[in-house]
Amino acid sequence: MNVWLSLFTVIFLILLVMAGVGSIGLNSLFGIFLPYAALAIFIIGFVYRVVHWARSPVPFRITTTCGQQNSHGWIKSNYIDCPHTLWGVILRMALEILFFRSLFRNTRSDLKPGPTLVYGANKWLWGFGLAFHWSFLVIVIRHFRFFIDRVPSSITMLEGLDGFFQVGLPVVMLTDLAIIAAVSFLFFRRIFDSKLRYFSLPADYFPLALIFSITSTGILMRYFTKTDLSAVKQLAMGIISFHPVIPEGIGLMFYIHLFLVCVLLVYFPFSKLMHLGGVFLSPTRNLANNNRMKRHVNPWDYPVKVHTYEEYEDEFRDVMKAADMPLEKES
Repeated sequence: MNVWLSLFTVIFLILLVMAGVGSIGLNSLFGIFLPYAALAIFIIGFVYRVVHWARSPVPFRITTTCGQQNSHGWIKSNYIDCPHTLWGVILRMALEILFFRSLFRNTRSDLKPGPTLVYGANKWLWGFGLAFHWSFLVIVIRHFRFFIDRVPSSITMLEGLDGFFQVGLPVVMLTDLAIIAAVSFLFFRRIFDSKLRYFSLPADYFPLALIFSITSTGILMRYFTKTDLSAVKQLAMGIISFHPVIPEGIGLMFYIHLFLVCVLLVYFPFSKLMHLGGVFLSPTRNLANNNRMKRHVNPWDYPVKVHTYEEYEDEFRDVMKAADMPLEKES
């Protein structure tokens, strides 16, 4: 049910554009107004969520560790999995953000006949997850050419590397193939894995279906329907310079692609996709585990009445003595 709900929602969004642009002719609404509104919601929502998380106090070190903590000089500590210095934290965060190190070390569990619980490697998830995120980043960077008058050489070089094999004309981009394969794997993994399917919600399926539709419409425009790229750049430059204009020659497929991107931007700050900003603010990752080196005092502490052991012993001295329990003071 959750899968079909997500798929029907994406199909409805596509039909909405087809009716609005193809039948009614609301090109300005879908080409100018909605992109401005989506971008504003994305920026405001993203900043609000990050600021809200950044203002949340973290009085104690609650780092997650997989290695030996720094203690005595003769005990070797793990500077990456259990960092106690700033540079160790930076290295740990870099490996986590750029290469998903914790996901690489993740394992899966299966219940075999017997019953026997068996643990095994889960490198497929790490590989496709890494391919998805890096491909998405490269595709976003490549699209900057539509918002810049003179395309930087760095973007041109990136496009050259992306289309290194030069299969066909126009050149087939490796990231296009990689992101389609990765999104498909992540989507069908939730369907065919009974454990994942049990607790998967529409919020888990919808962004994958939405990103797949965005990528698919982009591939259709590049290799099949042939959209006028000069008109697309004219529209993008007009939006970014606050002098929007709807040029001729932009087909329906582009408006579908653009509207789905707008939906993704609006949905982003209110969804699990916000791990893009939250990963930098996770106190289990971005803190040094130096509890044995430095005393961390809770700033929320306030004076409270405590019941010391001496008072406890004075209160129950007779009972403890009758039970032959050891006493620090006999009387």
